[in-house]
Amino acid sequence: MEKRKFTKEEKLQILKEASLQGIQATLDKHGLYPTTYSSWKKKLETMGEAGFRHGMTPEHLKEIRRLEKENEQLKLLLAEKELEGRLKDELLKKQHAWAKK
Repeated sequence: MEKRKFTKEEKLQILKEASLQGIQATLDKHGLYPTTYSSWKKKLETMGEAGFRHGMTPEHLKEIRRLEKENEQLKLLLAEKELEGRLKDELLKKQHAWAKK
């Protein structure tokens, strides 16, 4: 038997359906094993929708969030440096304008 692949949206829909109509009825309808359902539910509870990405583990998710935070801090630092550079350029232009007169 060929292994079926479900999209993230299909997995979320099946989990929602199971909570509304009952787990066993939903598993029978979609031909899923209880272990698969438990795995999907655990991923959703621990990592949210991002947990359904291929190979995603809680450690990967933590690392991604840490890197995103670091990236945001670096962007702020760069913006500050750009602003400082522009202010210095304007100040130099003003100083040289006085010297020319």
